Amino acid sequence: GDGDPAVLRDAGVTAVNLTVSHFEADFEQTMDGMAGWLAVMNRPDSGWRKIEKAADIEACHRDGKVGLIMGWQNLRPIADKLDRLVLMKAVGLRVAQLTYNRRNFLGDGCLEPEDGGMSAMGADAVRLMNELGIAIDLSHVGQRTSVMAAEASNKPVLATHANARSVTPALRNKSDDAIRAIAATGGVIGVSNYGPMCWDGDPARHPSLDDFERHLDFIVDLVGIDHVGLGTDMPAVADLDTVAHITKFTLGTFPAAIAKYAEAFSNDIRDRYLSDCASHADLGRITERLQQRQWSDDDIEKFLGGNFLRAFGEIWDD
Repeated sequence: GDGDPAVLRDAGVTAVNLTVSHFEADFEQTMDGMAGWLAVMNRPDSGWRKIEKAADIEACHRDGKVGLIMGWQNLRPIADKLDRLVLMKAVGLRVAQLTYNRRNFLGDGCLEPEDGGMSAMGADAVRLMNELGIAIDLSHVGQRTSVMAAEASNKPVLATHANARSVTPALRNKSDDAIRAIAATGGVIGVSNYGPMCWDGDPARHPSLDDFERHLDFIVDLVGIDHVGLGTDMPAVADLDTVAHITKFTLGTFPAAIAKYAEAFSNDIRDRYLSDCASHADLGRITERLQQRQWSDDDIEKFLGGNFLRAFGEIWDD
């Protein structure tokens, strides 16, 4: 992407978990991606600030910077070499998904039909990530692997961008058991405005914030207000055309997750999100709707970052 944080700052965003390398990148490609983002943050005029601990996020809020949490959506770059996580923590990695849709050395992704669960190496990775202070993200991870990882972790685990399968039976969404397991660790589920995870399957009706609210309400009813956050799954760029290739890649590589939705509404990146919340500039509408529904200020603050901030503190700062 273009690496411009202005669109996020203008939308009132304090910090983002940003995918700093392609989710199918190898070790060298991932190092290149991380080096590129470090270079962006080191520019004298950069509006970004590298996030290494929870207090850095609070400092961004005070100083008008946008915090960049270096994240991966797949542990593929480590292959079968867990010691690489030690290096990546030193470089700046703070959030990482165990798998991305498919199976790797650690376990099954959410598109694997067998839903085979977490491997012994996956359990070793969970222990090491706990020790290092790298947040475990289960967003694209299979249901059994998600539950097993949560049960193996002694720190909060996250699903940074995932909705409820009981509301929308999309392969990317989380089962009730997985949501409960994440919450039991003190973790957080980032409810997403990503269209395919909110869509009811009606090709005549583009998903909207009404659908988003159904997911939010369901998860709050299931595990409580302390375990939900906002997980947009939106690109952190000013010009969406710079990341349009992502929609082509995901449709071609993971048709089970996106083909029906793309056929109904198009494969343009702008159509991948809710009809009334399709960009960072629209995020304020979520706050407005929660206020209209008489949510307390404390609960809104928890949802809009407080819960994630608390979890990050427990994961990174201990």
